[in-house]
Amino acid sequence: MWIAFAFGSALFAGLTSILAKLGIKKTDSTVATAIRTIVVLIFSWLMVLIVGSGPTIVDVSAHTLLFLALSGFATGASWLCYFRALQLGPVNKVVPIDKSSTALTIVLALIFLGEGFSWVKVAAVISILGGTYAMIQKREGEQASSERGRSWIVWAIFSAIFASMTAILGKVGISGIDSTLGTAIRTIVVLIMAWIVLLVTGKGPLIKGTDKRELFFICLSGLATGGSWLCYYKALHLGPASVVVPIDKLSILVTIAFSYLVFGEKLNRRSALGLFFIVAGTLSLLLV
Repeated sequence: MWIAFAFGSALFAGLTSILAKLGIKKTDSTVATAIRTIVVLIFSWLMVLIVGSGPTIVDVSAHTLLFLALSGFATGASWLCYFRALQLGPVNKVVPIDKSSTALTIVLALIFLGEGFSWVKVAAVISILGGTYAMIQKREGEQASSERGRSWIVWAIFSAIFASMTAILGKVGISGIDSTLGTAIRTIVVLIMAWIVLLVTGKGPLIKGTDKRELFFICLSGLATGGSWLCYYKALHLGPASVVVPIDKLSILVTIAFSYLVFGEKLNRRSALGLFFIVAGTLSLLLV
């Protein structure tokens, strides 16, 4: 069942990127992150009530709470970087960098979780990183100014780093606890972090001026994220992180498809080849 949950996570995660992009055309990315976190928090605790895992919170150990909190901080940092990158750069280039966190997750899972080493994993890492590099190369005649100096690359890289940390910390944090409850607890931390950043940067007043249409898409992206999280952490709870994370990263296929349909972002031959290697490397991990 964990494979089914992992693929469900990928589907919702792919939709999240598109919905979020639609919600931050004019809205500041930090403001959007803070708003959508509220939606995710409500959704996650609603699921706790539905499955009835709330009473078990009294049995959660301090060790588990610590790692859930650390995972929440990593998630918050990843979100802030990711949505800033989405606001500055094209979806079909930001997403591949973010999904390259798969490679780092495999390494961290080997070091900290003791998950096995194999040449298939090594080949997968090389394939994913090579494909990512191919996808982010500029097309012929593409102007750097059209992507605001390509500063989005830095934000996307940090998003990938924090995302990989989220997976490892989350895997440790949900051991011995219902995954739905674990998701809800860590979302509290993400909410606190997002709003602290919003207040520290002085962007709180911008909330009042949020476009209603964009607010709608921001909320939808929050719901999609909530669905993705619930599937993702259920899969992590049942299966190995080094395989669950790669399946989740297949959300890139959903995102690329919708980025073409919604934003008209097309892939050139090099980018298409890069996408092929990313997907091939990801799917090869299912054979481990």
